[in-house]
Amino acid sequence: MLKNAAKLLGFEVKASPTVAPDATDAESVSWLEAIFGAQRGIAGISVTPDSAMKCPTAYACVAVLAQAVAQLPLHLYERTADGGKERATGHVLHTLLGDQPNDWTSAYEFRQAMMSSALRYDQGAFAWIGRVGGEIQELVQIPSASVAVETDPYTREPLYKVSERNGRQRTYDRTDIFHLKPLDGVAPLTAAREAIAVMMVMERHAAKLFGKGARPSGVLTLPKGLSVDAMKRAASSWNKAHGADSSSGTAFMEDGTTWQQLQFSSVDAQFMELRREQVIDIARPFRIPPPLLQELGRATWSNTEQLGQQFLTLCLMPWLKQWEGAIRRSLLSADERQTYFPEFLVDDIVRADLAARMEAYSKAITNGVLNPNEVRAMENRTPYAGGEEFRRPMNTEKPGAVE
Repeated sequence: MLKNAAKLLGFEVKASPTVAPDATDAESVSWLEAIFGAQRGIAGISVTPDSAMKCPTAYACVAVLAQAVAQLPLHLYERTADGGKERATGHVLHTLLGDQPNDWTSAYEFRQAMMSSALRYDQGAFAWIGRVGGEIQELVQIPSASVAVETDPYTREPLYKVSERNGRQRTYDRTDIFHLKPLDGVAPLTAAREAIAVMMVMERHAAKLFGKGARPSGVLTLPKGLSVDAMKRAASSWNKAHGADSSSGTAFMEDGTTWQQLQFSSVDAQFMELRREQVIDIARPFRIPPPLLQELGRATWSNTEQLGQQFLTLCLMPWLKQWEGAIRRSLLSADERQTYFPEFLVDDIVRADLAARMEAYSKAITNGVLNPNEVRAMENRTPYAGGEEFRRPMNTEKPGAVE
């Protein structure tokens, strides 16, 4: 199967003097797994960018970050002559980034899928930049598994080689690809691969632990001298009457047969504690606070707000800056960068409760930091006439300015 997949991807499969691609020994299997991204962890489980998503904690880590980036408003701004900024609604990128990157994908779906790939694949996430007459018309995501990034030895510029379904390979210039890169070419999921493998092993063990056969609910002790057939009949009768699929009832046992119920030991309790610790170990490369993964063991009323701020500052904000830098680099020309810039709005994440928010707005308006219409825009409300005026406290006026 791997040999056929190699042919479909355009690789020429040749026999090696030491390791043949179709060999069955463990060393050959590991070699082929490495080629196709199925790296086997020390725990004995192959963890790939796709199979890792079957681990609930890994799925939650990717979902938290991908959905957070996708739901934040992303706007293209234009610098004004007075040093301010205003939304560049007339620029084509304002629509592509904030509304619809192509005819079949919404901006939310595009950013969510791109972010998911950047978190799972070492090479990052990619999108083809479709231009007509030099103007960008659409952005189309390319599966990360089909892209190989090479560097020009002289200019150090990246080249992107995309493998197509027919086995051919097409090379794209850096100006044709929107590239979202992980830190140092190592995706968070790769850094957490061993932790995910351990968690998957523990999940399998837990499933067996509570399923039939992993740990019996009790032990039947039969009298000495019974034949093998007699013991099988006794066990079969017991399982039919009191197995996992049977309702509770009165147990009748042959003369001399005893029943001893088994209970969870301290080792079992420690196993459950290890599962909770494994959630934190997987979340560490993603830098996601455990309460966002429903691990509330160390969460309190006093530290939850600080953990939310930590998520924004140390976890989400670096990715937002990565997005903004990639947009400037790939989607704006050198001249446009002097005037236009992208920016995410994070107000929804840092927004406090209504009373605290209104108190902060009141202080900002009173001290001339914001005008009423700016506050209304932040609350998604329409402006009113005269709301553009900034207020200034009377005690900050020059002497004699106030009569």
